[in-house]
Amino acid sequence: MRNPLDATALNEALEDVHHAGVPGLFAEIRNSDETWRGAAGVADRTTGRPVSADMKHRIGSVTKTFTAAAVLQQAERGTIGLDTPIGAYLPHLVPGSRGETITVRMLLNHTSGLAEYLPYVYTSLRAFPDLARTTPECFDEHRHTHFDRTDLIRLGVTAPAFGPPGGAPGLYSNTNYLLLAALLEHVTGIPAEDCITENVIRRAGLHDTEFPTGPHIDGPHSRLYESWFGKIDPPRDYSVFDMSYAGPSANLTSTVADLNRFYAALLSGTIISPSSLTEMQQTTQVVSQELSTIPYGLGLHPVESSGGQTFWGHGGTVWGGGTLALIRADGQRQLALALNLQRWNTLDASGRPEPHPIDKALATFYDLAMNA
Repeated sequence: MRNPLDATALNEALEDVHHAGVPGLFAEIRNSDETWRGAAGVADRTTGRPVSADMKHRIGSVTKTFTAAAVLQQAERGTIGLDTPIGAYLPHLVPGSRGETITVRMLLNHTSGLAEYLPYVYTSLRAFPDLARTTPECFDEHRHTHFDRTDLIRLGVTAPAFGPPGGAPGLYSNTNYLLLAALLEHVTGIPAEDCITENVIRRAGLHDTEFPTGPHIDGPHSRLYESWFGKIDPPRDYSVFDMSYAGPSANLTSTVADLNRFYAALLSGTIISPSSLTEMQQTTQVVSQELSTIPYGLGLHPVESSGGQTFWGHGGTVWGGGTLALIRADGQRQLALALNLQRWNTLDASGRPEPHPIDKALATFYDLAMNA
């Protein structure tokens, strides 16, 4: 039996997240033929400009589902083999025995063993993750740096491996998805961004989702406030940032409405075939950037609601911005949420994030969104 949306409770729960410390957030929930949109707080702490539910937002690693869908499309066409070694396509990027062993599937589900390249860009060759010692200055140093994708891939490939190809658990690594972008370019002959735009974004009927061409977000948007575990106080605005450091692993901008449209199209067979969706939903264990071990498929991961329902989707973070987009396995209930504050927790003596009132308020909102 379908539970209707309780707009009053959802609005109150969203406001509670704002009052717990998030400057602004907005969301859209779909429940069969019902749609609720809500927003709470401000898009600009200086002027008091309010957030609205139709704003553009950097969606971070939610981009990975788009990239994975484009790869699965090519697999359906026979131009990519999921269990073909990446060295068969890109021997210059992954040479030697690893290129002969790491498969496309291992890149998609993060079991390649390849390291994350970001700490080698931002933290002067420190081991990943090293949240306690990373300094805020690194973000400002590279705010306007335009990175070459091949250089970033080389950093990840030449760094000490997390583990052997196919080992479990794997390591969530942006290196994997930059390699997938290079693979798309290799087999299609066009930039990965164009391939994803034409074959995924347009096929899903999205009008407010795009890859940025510069450091600014096009269209109405919120400022994005980064706290970096209390080390930036007050949190600093990083809404203007060259996203070439992430590329098609995490650089799309979108809206909460478009994200719900996208995941509905993905599960309904509009973008990929049912058999490809089944491939995407085959999970393995992966160590996330938060150091927890999560089940992860091919650009998708499952989330269990408190009511025992399985949702599929992805979360994403950029400097100052967070996104979560989920769809229930039956396709009948969806959530897309955007926040303009990140890494609000302080760290304990071991470098682990400590609980914060925002966490509890978000958990309450998620419970309502997924079960109410």
